Amino acid sequence: MYMLSVSAIIAAIIGIPLGILLVVTEKNGILVCPVLNKPLAFAINMVRSIPFIILMVAIIPFTRMVAGTSIGTTAAIVPLTIAAIPYTARMVETSIREIPFGLIEAAESMGASPYQIIKKVLIPEALPSIIENMTVVIVSLIGSSAMAGTIGGGGLGDLAIRYGYQRFQADVMIATIIVLIIIVQLIQFIGSTWSRKTDKR
Repeated sequence: MYMLSVSAIIAAIIGIPLGILLVVTEKNGILVCPVLNKPLAFAINMVRSIPFIILMVAIIPFTRMVAGTSIGTTAAIVPLTIAAIPYTARMVETSIREIPFGLIEAAESMGASPYQIIKKVLIPEALPSIIENMTVVIVSLIGSSAMAGTIGGGGLGDLAIRYGYQRFQADVMIATIIVLIIIVQLIQFIGSTWSRKTDKR
């Protein structure tokens, strides 16, 4: 839960603005800027194309520099966050693209600035979808955090590998799976409920 919460919060803080930037700086956006949009899109796609287990190993020197170690739950947060940021950005981009363009045109016709359109139109209109997509990101992070256990990341993944697999303790493996299912169901329920409440507003 420590790995999951910290990486999800950082990913949201960085990834949501990046997702908004991807939309507003594109060719037909409200802040057209190809010089920013194209490199940003390339960087996001590049990181997303790397499988998580390879990413964890590839950035071990960077993880050691940031966290002071490459082993343990704190160290695992670094690759988890780096993997989640571009995923979050693309999810937010998808959410914003669902907004009818007529709303943006209406705001522009009333003299709204790009900042006002982002604050008053894009974010409020896309919020329910963003919450739903962040739920997907968090559920994905659960799988990745379990994978982090294979290289000493701690958490449920480490427990399942160390005891359930290497020591052939089937009860530990089953217990780990049950706990993961409960966590996923709980997060999905909270995310869906929050999204519906936001949508009613």
